[in-house]
Amino acid sequence: MSMVWKPTGRSARQVTGPTAPPPAPAHTGPPPPGPALYGPGSSGPGPSGTDPDARHRLTSVQGLAALSLDAMASVAYGPESVVLVLAAAGAYGLGFTLPVTLAIAALLAVLVASYRQVIAAFPNGGGSYAVARAHLGRRTALTAAASLVLDYVLNVAVSVTAGVAALTSAFPALYGRRMWLCLAVLVLVTAINLRGIVNSAKAFLLPTAVFVGSILALVVVGLFRDAPVSTASADGHASVLADNATSVGALLLLKAFAAGCSALTGVEAVANAVPSFRAPAAKRAQRTEVALGALLGVMLIGLSVLIGRFHLQPVEGVTVLAQLADAALGHNWAFYVVQFATMLLLALAANTSFGGLPVLMGLLARDNYLPHVFGLKDDRQVHRHGVLALAAVAAALLVFSGGDVNTLVPLFAIGVFVGFTICQVGMVRHWRQERSAPGRRGKAALNGFGALLTGVAAVVVTATKFTEGAWLIVVALPVLVLVFEAVHRAYARIADRLRLGRVPEQPHRDRSLVVVPVSHLSRLTCEALNAAVSLGDEVVAVTVTYDSSEDRRAAESLRRDWELWNPGVDLLELPSATRTVGRPIAAYVRGLGDRHPRARVTVLIPEVEPAHLWQRLLQNQRGAVVAHAVRRTTDATICRLRFRVSA
Repeated sequence: MSMVWKPTGRSARQVTGPTAPPPAPAHTGPPPPGPALYGPGSSGPGPSGTDPDARHRLTSVQGLAALSLDAMASVAYGPESVVLVLAAAGAYGLGFTLPVTLAIAALLAVLVASYRQVIAAFPNGGGSYAVARAHLGRRTALTAAASLVLDYVLNVAVSVTAGVAALTSAFPALYGRRMWLCLAVLVLVTAINLRGIVNSAKAFLLPTAVFVGSILALVVVGLFRDAPVSTASADGHASVLADNATSVGALLLLKAFAAGCSALTGVEAVANAVPSFRAPAAKRAQRTEVALGALLGVMLIGLSVLIGRFHLQPVEGVTVLAQLADAALGHNWAFYVVQFATMLLLALAANTSFGGLPVLMGLLARDNYLPHVFGLKDDRQVHRHGVLALAAVAAALLVFSGGDVNTLVPLFAIGVFVGFTICQVGMVRHWRQERSAPGRRGKAALNGFGALLTGVAAVVVTATKFTEGAWLIVVALPVLVLVFEAVHRAYARIADRLRLGRVPEQPHRDRSLVVVPVSHLSRLTCEALNAAVSLGDEVVAVTVTYDSSEDRRAAESLRRDWELWNPGVDLLELPSATRTVGRPIAAYVRGLGDRHPRARVTVLIPEVEPAHLWQRLLQNQRGAVVAHAVRRTTDATICRLRFRVSA
């Protein structure tokens, strides 16, 4: 049954009082997404059986494949980063590999516990941005968001280049084409993510399982070895171990700890993308976070134990993981399975960014810090514009670096440590405010300890990589924050002009004047005038004329045909000294508005809508020219009448 709501008469006023809705965010297109857009959470839809979009959301296992590839792949370079730093202290320094890794694993446990809390407290996603926005203020929240944006973009570029570098190491003939290979991998990952995060999870589930299984098998088999089975991969390669070093200083240990913390990148991705999970989204995301932390911790510690067990030394041109696979499994098919799985997962680790960044950009768009188009989702629950924007920026980085991973690595991981630290500090504030929460003191102490460790790591990583290119990140962070604030101010001005959050005046009817540009007589002209007289109280047709013999003959012919047709609408000629269509019409419309300030002027532009896309190339585009000129210099309403031509 239809119902009509008849509001009582009210004048425009500010909505106040306990029943007043909050001011709506400014937008110039469709309404920006609110919490309902972000799917199941504490306030989202009910069980997955009642959620029509459940098939487009992740299970806990799929979440590992979609959002943990970055963290999983980090075991390929995390332990190596520690070993390379400690190698400066010789064989004695390598003895500290396991203690440093245990410290990293302890920090991993703290981060996993903290992000479980973040998931429960902020089920709409956003991670450190959401925490900082609630507890640390706008500027800090934007800094966290900027650090995550930079890290996600760099993760795509670094992951793709690292994977292709592993491929070109196996097939040196492809080295000269590494940039095109990088772009091809990026296109593949982007295309899969445009089909939905669930499809990407299904596509990457097998490579993830093979990689995790091969690393765990390597660790288990290696623990039963008393000595390396093979050293073929390292034979003939120069060692990078320093000679005659007998002491390890605290600064070197800090540097090794900070370098090894690169293995923790990607831990925050699950908390950023909670809305991508099926209901109950928060619980599924928490299970995924714990599983990620457990698998990553076991692999890191296991590999470090084997490094000490086999007395492995880093050599030039061979990764530590390759030496471990050689030592534990032998130089056979199993060795190549580990290498191929590592290469594949390194390349696909970019998928973590495609799962986390578009959701974060959607939250920023909801808060008016990014264009609202980034908050839109398609039928597959994909933030399509966020995916494409990430791919475009990552492609630019790949072209800039020429597909060289060494150009990008110094920029990597700084942003994520800034985000980690802000998130931990924000959670300390959160527990101080949640006075009734059980165990809040212990949780706050845990977050405070995590903030101290990640803050130290952020400072050390930035300092050690500053001259290698990390200064670009230090500069880019505040610049990106300024961009966010500029977008927010623009939306605030639009909101003020549109008087969002206020009850508008009662609608009233104004006198309506309709201007119809014409250049000849046709059925299109007739349809345009039919529409114009239906819309306006007064209608005038205008045509632009030029002072040349050929144009004068065309104008006289149009005038004669118009008089014969006699449509009941005046035809006004607008002489122009230059061959332009838009400016004379815009000038006439502007004068019409000045002469009739209380009238509503509409410019109705008739255009042909061709049956086929390619036929648009046959059009003269005068309608677009006129619309642009009128829109730029007048306040008139523009109506573009499309007349469809059948095939």
